[in-house]
Amino acid sequence: MATVELRFSAQPEHVRTARLVAAAVARRAGVEEAVLDEVRLAVGEACSRAVGLHRSNGLTAPVRVVLTEEEKVFSIEVGDEVPGPAGGPSAVSGIEAVLDPDIEGEDEMGLAVISGLVDDVEVTSGEAGGTIRMSWPVSGVSALP
Repeated sequence: MATVELRFSAQPEHVRTARLVAAAVARRAGVEEAVLDEVRLAVGEACSRAVGLHRSNGLTAPVRVVLTEEEKVFSIEVGDEVPGPAGGPSAVSGIEAVLDPDIEGEDEMGLAVISGLVDDVEVTSGEAGGTIRMSWPVSGVSALP
């Protein structure tokens, strides 16, 4: 299992870099070429959402992106450090993330876009922050060591 971790300050100009890194790592992991635009767009939406949450909550902590290649799947986790609703961690997946009544406004729109681009998506939030986990199937060929 190969992993790449990226942390960047919550500035909109760093989202482009995260998108480029994600697409490059996905390509090397064996994600189909036709799907790379979806990877790039989904990561851009997830990172933009995390940046917006950090900035609107006055957080200086970095946004984290973890890209992981496993045997048959490539996954990306985009995490923020904005505390979620009280009462412990919660998780929603796919289109349920868009219909969650605790998610409003721009968050809802970004999650709708991500759900449209990614078949396997899970959104979690808790006291330590939130994570959007997305995954795509990979071909048997990988360029990662």
